[in-house]
Amino acid sequence: MKIISTDDLSLTLAATSFAALGSEQRLSVLRALVRAGPEGLSIGNLGSRTGVTGSTLTHHVKILAQAGMIEQVRRGRSIICAAAYDPVSHLSKFLLTECCADSTTLYENHEHG
Repeated sequence: MKIISTDDLSLTLAATSFAALGSEQRLSVLRALVRAGPEGLSIGNLGSRTGVTGSTLTHHVKILAQAGMIEQVRRGRSIICAAAYDPVSHLSKFLLTECCADSTTLYENHEHG
C-alpha cells in the first residue's frame, strides 16, 4: 500500500485545481471574480464581464466551485459568485514555494542576466 505524503497530497490538490482552470473560459471567470473583490458578482454581471453566458457559464461555475476556487451564495433571487481567495492564494504559493531551490545560480543573477 502506497503511503501518501503531504507533498503528494498538495500535488494532488494542485493538479485538481489546475485541471479546473484548464479552460480559457473558466480562467476568465476566475480572473473576473478576483478583480471584483470579496463582494463577488451576480451570475448576470459575471456573464457580461466575461462573455460567457447561460448554461456554459453555469457549467464553468460549477466546475470552479467543485474545485474550491470560487464560492456561491444566494442573495434574494440572485446567485453571487466570489473568488475563494485562500485556495487561490494557496495555489499560487504552491507554484512559488520552491522557486529556484535546485538552481546553481542566484535568482537575482538569473533575473538580470
